[in-house]
Amino acid sequence: MQLHVIIDSSEIFIGHDAQNKWLYVDWRGEHSQDSSQAVRILMLDSLRMWLCHKMLNDDSSITQNAVELTSWRAWWLEEMYHAGLQYIVWVLPRSLLARQAMEAIVHAIDNLRVGTFDDTASACVWLQQQPVIIRES
Repeated sequence: MQLHVIIDSSEIFIGHDAQNKWLYVDWRGEHSQDSSQAVRILMLDSLRMWLCHKMLNDDSSITQNAVELTSWRAWWLEEMYHAGLQYIVWVLPRSLLARQAMEAIVHAIDNLRVGTFDDTASACVWLQQQPVIIRES
């Protein structure tokens, strides 16, 4: 995966994969509700800037995450959809508690196709196989 670096910090890495035409997001370390929201805004801005239909969201490096299904998160997912996102694949965190919370959120997503995997390689294969559907504006 050759990535153009968009953001690279201790909390998050966001890169654009031109070959696969998707965003790659690697969450790092601990995240509170506030830091999670800040990162999600960066994800939305990156999606709008690079106009991708697919995103690989890698949560495997998260050590702690305050994940809740909130109205803000529902708003964010709707905005991601309106920005053109069709597919999002999650590489699940290793922590059982964080994993259960993440799976609850994944099941609540309506307008995006979602995949969940334990490893990045499997997530990449699944995402590569998904066809982009041109939506009417």
